Order: sequence, then structure tokens, then C-alpha cells
Amino acid sequence: MKAVIFDLDDTLFDHTTSAGTALRRWVADLGVDWSDELSVRWFEIEQDCYDRFVTGQLTHQGQRRARLHAFLPVLGRPVPGGDEELDEIFEGYLRHYRSNWAAFPDARPALEVARGNGWRIGVLTNGSTVQQNAKLAAIGLAPFVEVVATTESLGFGKPVPEAYLTTCGLLGVEPADTLMIGDNFELDVLGARAAGLSAEHLDRPAGITLAQLVKPVR
Repeated sequence: MKAVIFDLDDTLFDHTTSAGTALRRWVADLGVDWSDELSVRWFEIEQDCYDRFVTGQLTHQGQRRARLHAFLPVLGRPVPGGDEELDEIFEGYLRHYRSNWAAFPDARPALEVARGNGWRIGVLTNGSTVQQNAKLAAIGLAPFVEVVATTESLGFGKPVPEAYLTTCGLLGVEPADTLMIGDNFELDVLGARAAGLSAEHLDRPAGITLAQLVKPVR
């Protein structure tokens, strides 16, 4: 193995916890009583709108606005007619989201092991370039990562084979010499294997950790 490519959200970066905490605080700011059903609906809407971003149906900012169009009625709040008003409302959520950014405890140790193995290290994420790089910097992992490939920077996202192959090319390695690790089985495992990479599923709900997948080479 000569390189490892990590997914970012819910692999190295704890998106679900960060977003969940942000959502609860933002809903309170809007004067709405909390219920667990709000979290379920928010993440359903987030997934649907983000899928439309990855497939090119929406811009990154457009998917944020689409989320508000779907979620504000759930809160019993009116949907503003203008983009500036929508962006201002979403910024309230983002402020809480950014203030809660955090890496998983096993992320940095895994990157240290990978670097100690002499592996090239990349991140392949179906996210926006600016935000994903900001996350890596904020959680202290940016110095370990040589290449950050995003849907925006590549022009396509996982599971398109070119996403994995282009990232390998940017790292200067062959797919057969590269390991992909991520939490999404379809995008990070099946897609990567179809492109010729090795791949491991980081199934955190099942108790799998990065320490089990990234081990020192002896």
C-alpha cells in the first residue's frame, strides 16, 4: 500500500454530532420547542438536498436554500421569498455548526500511523471545497492531508469512478496501491472497489474504529 484516501464527514470529522448540536441550538434561536422528530426530518432533508448537489442539480448554496424551503414549514415558520433572507437564516445554523466542529478521537492517531507508514494521504469528499478545507484546518488535521478532492474541485463526486481515479492521480499513486476508507458503504467501499482501489468500511455504529483499519506496517 502506498496511499490512503479518507472520506471526511462522519469518517474523520464528526458531522452528525456537530450538525445535531447546531440544529438544536438554532431551533431554539428561532423560538421553536425541540422534538427528536425535528432532527429526523432535518437529516432526511439534508440528505435529499445534498444528493441533488452532488448530482449537479443544485449549487452548494442552492442546496442550503432548498433545505430551508423544506424545513421551515416543519418548524411552522414562513419561507422568505428572497435568497438573501434565506442565506441569513441559514447562517444562523452555520454559526452553531462551525462552533461545534470536531474530529473523531481516532482520526489524528490514524493519520499519524498512515504518515508513519510512508503512505500518501488524501481526502475525497462529496462536499464544497471551501467548507471541507475549513473543517480540516479547524479540527487540526490539515497538516496531514496532501490532497483534498471535492465534488466542486473535481466536477463530479463519489461513486463516479473518475472521482477515485483522479484523486489517486493527484496523489501520484496507482489505484491498486491505494486504500479508501469511509463510513458510507456504497460511496466509500463499493464505488472505490469498482474503480480498482482497496476499500474498508468504517462502520462506527457497529463499533469499527480507524485504529482497526489503519495499522502500522511492520
